[in-house]
Amino acid sequence: MSINERIAGAPISWGVCEVPGWGHQIAPERVFSEMHEVGLAATEAGPADFLPWPDGAVREFLAERGLSLVGGFVPAVLHGDPEVALAEVREAAHRLVGAGGDVVVLAAATGAVGYDGRPELSDEEWRRLTRTLDAAAALGAEYGARVVLHPHMGTVVENGEDVRRVLEGSAIPLCVDTGHLLIGGVDPYELVRGAVSRVSHVHVKDVDAGLAARVQAGELSYTTAITQGLYRALGDGDVDVAGIVSTLEGAGYDGWYVLEQDLVLAGEPPVGAGPILEVQASYEFLVEAGRAVARQAG
Repeated sequence: MSINERIAGAPISWGVCEVPGWGHQIAPERVFSEMHEVGLAATEAGPADFLPWPDGAVREFLAERGLSLVGGFVPAVLHGDPEVALAEVREAAHRLVGAGGDVVVLAAATGAVGYDGRPELSDEEWRRLTRTLDAAAALGAEYGARVVLHPHMGTVVENGEDVRRVLEGSAIPLCVDTGHLLIGGVDPYELVRGAVSRVSHVHVKDVDAGLAARVQAGELSYTTAITQGLYRALGDGDVDVAGIVSTLEGAGYDGWYVLEQDLVLAGEPPVGAGPILEVQASYEFLVEAGRAVARQAG
C-alpha cells in the first residue's frame, strides 16, 4: 500500500483538544469534511466527546465524509493503580475497534490537567509503569487493537531517558511522534534508526527547533510555544521528516502516518483558510517524500 493510502489526520491539527480552555473548538462536521478535502484517508478520534459515540454512529459519520477511523489517543496514569489504567485501555480498545479503528495511542498521563509539567517517578513507579504497558498491550490484543506508547510533552514519558526506560523495561511498540520527541530533547531520526523494529505508529510533525529549545530550557511553557508557532507545516521546520520516512519505509514499515500539528485557535477561521492550508501543505510534502522513497527503491 502506498504512503498516500496511509496518511491520516487528527482533530488537534484543527485546534481540537481534550484540555479544558485549550482554545476555540471547530465543529466535527467542518473538521472531518476538510480532512477529506485535503485527501486524507482516515482520522484519529480526537477528544472523547468529539465523535458521536453514544449512538454508535461513528463509523457511519466518518464514512459519510469519506474517512475511516485509525484509532485514538488515550491518556492514562500508568504509574498509579494498574487496574484503573487497564480499565481505561479496555474501554478504549472496545470503543475504537467497534468503530473500525485498531490503534490505541496510549500516553503516560501525569494525573494533572494539561501538558505544561510532569512529576519525577520513583524506581518502583517506573517498574509499575512498564509492567502496566505490557499488560495494556496484551489486553488490547484481546480486542484486536494495537496498543502503542506515545512519548509526549507533559507526560511521564517525555525525554530520552524516559524513552530508554520504556524500550528496556517493556516490549510495547512505540508511536513515534516526530514533534514531541524533538521538543523533549530526542532526535526522532536517530530514535527511528536505532529502534525501527519497535515503531508501530507515527505522528508526523515539524517543529521550530529554536522554540523547542526555549521549552526545554523552561523559558516558555509548551502551550505558550504552540501559540508562538512551535509546530510548522512539514518541510518548514527542523525535523528530518524525509529521512525518517525513508528509514521507516526501507525497514518495511506499513503503518499509518498521522498528520498531527498541535494548534491553538483564537476563533473560527474563514472557510478555505486556517488549519486546512497547513495540513494540505504537510500532506503534499509527505506524499512527495513517499514518491522519493519509491524512486530510490527503483
